[in-house]
Amino acid sequence: MKLTHAIEYGAAKFLLTCLDLMSLKASYRLADFAAGAWYAFNPSRRRTAINNILKCRLAVTREEAAVIARRSFCSFVSVMVESLKTGQYFTESDWRNQVELDISPAAMQLLESKSGIILVSGHFGNWEVAAQLLSYIKPVVGITRKMNNPLVEELVLARKPRNNFRLTPKHDVDGGRFLKILRNGEVLAILSDQYAKDHGMMIDFFGIPASTHTSPAMLHLLTKAPILFGYCVRTGPMKFKLKAIDPIIVKPSGNRENDTRLILTQINTELEKAIREYPEQYLWAHRRWR
Repeated sequence: MKLTHAIEYGAAKFLLTCLDLMSLKASYRLADFAAGAWYAFNPSRRRTAINNILKCRLAVTREEAAVIARRSFCSFVSVMVESLKTGQYFTESDWRNQVELDISPAAMQLLESKSGIILVSGHFGNWEVAAQLLSYIKPVVGITRKMNNPLVEELVLARKPRNNFRLTPKHDVDGGRFLKILRNGEVLAILSDQYAKDHGMMIDFFGIPASTHTSPAMLHLLTKAPILFGYCVRTGPMKFKLKAIDPIIVKPSGNRENDTRLILTQINTELEKAIREYPEQYLWAHRRWR
């Protein structure tokens, strides 16, 4: 066992214990403090966030972009705080009292059906809470990436899954597990807005080509499982709005590349619309364009 892993594990366990004991107000204060420190002492991520916001023309001046960037850092840390405290605030019988549902009738019909669904979103709002809340309606499977510290990963994974929400590794020997999830009538949740390197397709995002993961489109074309684009935004302390639009269904044309591009363009366009409405709730610190 590496000494650094043990130290990180101890610190993580201490913080989780503190969060469990803290009031919601104190937890948000801690999140704000941690985000402020991250913003102040990580100039690389700060600069990336500000430049991304300016590139997307969501601010005119660098000062305006810095305000959005700072709030974005706070939002990201709040995601972790909120997802860890949902067990104290939501139950199957009363969760709708704190959540505004803006789900199209066609999307709700799918969620209440026995069909598998590909749910696509981005690192926007609180994607962790979104999965937990949706799992009250239909079982949700999220894709997770291995952490560098296996001890912290074990600790976090023991806390993350709630209700009918579970996780599956991004890389696994069972290459057909995503197909099995859809065949079982579950929701496969995919965050598609990270830089996809050479494996992606260049699709406009805020008018700028970005390497975009093709997996949602490829799964849709292969399985015919409908794609739902949705998100969960924070409207107050532990208050959220859960939104899902009409399903994206594309009939194969015979040209897989064109069909894939069409689907990914729709997804990126919907994510853009959401971000323009709540720019401070997007993870701007990620290097989306390279």
